[in-house]
Amino acid sequence: MDILKKRIVSLISCSLFFLLIACNSASSAKKKQPPIASKGDTTTKVTQVKPEPPKPVLLDTTLYNTAMMRLVHDSASAKWPVKDHFPLGGALLPMNRIVAYYGNFYSTHMGVLGEYPPDEMLKRLMAEVKKWKDADPKTPVIPAIHYIAVTAQSKPGKGGKYILRMPFTQIDKAIELAKKVNGVVFLDVQVGWSNVHTEIPMLEQYLKMPNVHLAIDPEFSMKTGRVPGSIIGTFDAADINYVSQYLAKLVKDNNLPPKILVVHRFTINMVTGYKQIALRPEVQTVMDMDGWGFPAKKVNSYKLAEVNEPVQFTGFKLFYKNDIITPPYKKMMTPEDVLKLYPRPIYIQYQ
Repeated sequence: MDILKKRIVSLISCSLFFLLIACNSASSAKKKQPPIASKGDTTTKVTQVKPEPPKPVLLDTTLYNTAMMRLVHDSASAKWPVKDHFPLGGALLPMNRIVAYYGNFYSTHMGVLGEYPPDEMLKRLMAEVKKWKDADPKTPVIPAIHYIAVTAQSKPGKGGKYILRMPFTQIDKAIELAKKVNGVVFLDVQVGWSNVHTEIPMLEQYLKMPNVHLAIDPEFSMKTGRVPGSIIGTFDAADINYVSQYLAKLVKDNNLPPKILVVHRFTINMVTGYKQIALRPEVQTVMDMDGWGFPAKKVNSYKLAEVNEPVQFTGFKLFYKNDIITPPYKKMMTPEDVLKLYPRPIYIQYQ
């Protein structure tokens, strides 16, 4: 009996011992937990974990070089392709060709964007995209909506600058239409009596978007104080460099893929100081042959204003109406015709 009592006492003692250890452990663990900051508590700092920055997209330099050589028919010259640094990763050119529809939704006379209901316009755009895919199967084609966001005017207007800035609802419309065809957007600026320093920053909220690019039109930059449309205007390299530097900063500050900058041109004097135009890895510059007329005239303008004064890439505009109004050459150039040019344009625009 004494032995049984001793065993019971021993078991109770052991149980109390292990219970005491468990309680001490729980108390210790509770003490090690970080304090919870209460409202108004300024003595306790809560550590926030910063998200890892996105990994940079790397450029396939072999693919880039191959695409550049295709633009010159695999035959380089002293001028073409333009030799410069590689663009940042995520660049669209020259690995893709862009085919754009140009215009303004308020006008049926400024281009194809305003001539047709949205669904029909997109259907026509994609039909042109298919033609380019068939004509050059090695180069993927990206559709684009090229919207005139600032239009030159023949009257001074409210601000006396001979321009009309489109409401942002119209720019939003351009962006939504581009989404329907997995395309990109170009916002076109005609500065009139204003300037790029004033007009471009007004579009910053859109230019921060990765799928929105920019175009500037020297034809309507009236540095001499003439009314837009009365003479052909001009931009200097300094104007273009300001714009490309502005875009480059947006790209770097917002971790964006390179922007495309389209500069319209169809005469020598529309752009002065072309040799001083700075190229940047954040911006891809396209000099777009914007003239209309029969094929021989357009090809001659392309050679004079684009080929002989190389910047980086070339573009070519095709006019559904104006290219065919001069008899007896009532013919608009086909993709096959344009692809015979040296160098091959990588940006195509329909008006």
